[in-house]
Amino acid sequence: MRELAATEPERVWLRLKAKMGNPDMVTRDGRRRTKRDPGASVPFGKGRDPRGLGDVLATFAEDRGWVATLARADVMVHWPELVGEDNADRTEPISFEGGVLTVRCASTAWTQQMRILRAETTTRILARFPDCGLETVRFIGPDLPSFQRGRRSVPGRGPRDTWG
Repeated sequence: MRELAATEPERVWLRLKAKMGNPDMVTRDGRRRTKRDPGASVPFGKGRDPRGLGDVLATFAEDRGWVATLARADVMVHWPELVGEDNADRTEPISFEGGVLTVRCASTAWTQQMRILRAETTTRILARFPDCGLETVRFIGPDLPSFQRGRRSVPGRGPRDTWG
C-alpha cells in the first residue's frame, strides 16, 4: 500500500515518479550521480574552500618530512632576533646537527657570557621553533692559529715548550 503524501506538491511528485520512473536511474545525469563515490568532492561541499599559500606549503613540507629541517634553518636565519642584536654581532651559529646547535663566539669572554645565557637562549629557540629538535646549545670560542704547519711539523707544545 502506498503512503499518502501530506502536501499537494509531494503527491504530484510521487505521481510523476511512478509514471516516468526514478530520475536517478532514467536520466544520464542521474545515473552518473549514483555512480559517484559518496566521499568524493562535491561543489560547495566541505573541504572545497580555497586555502592560503602558507597552508598549502605547510602541508607540502609536512608530507615530505621537511618540517624539522626548515625549523632548523629558521633558527639560523632568525638568530639576531633570538639572542638580541648585541649578542648576534659577536656570535654566529655555524651548525645544527643531532639536536646540538653550535655557535662560534668572537672571543673567549663572549663564549663565557653566552654560556651563562644558554638556558634563556634555549628557551627562546624552543618557544619560537618547537619543531627544530633542539636539545642543547654549544658555544665555542674563536679559531686560534695552529702551530702545526707544513709537512715536517714536530709534535709538542710548539713555541711554549722552551721552559724546563
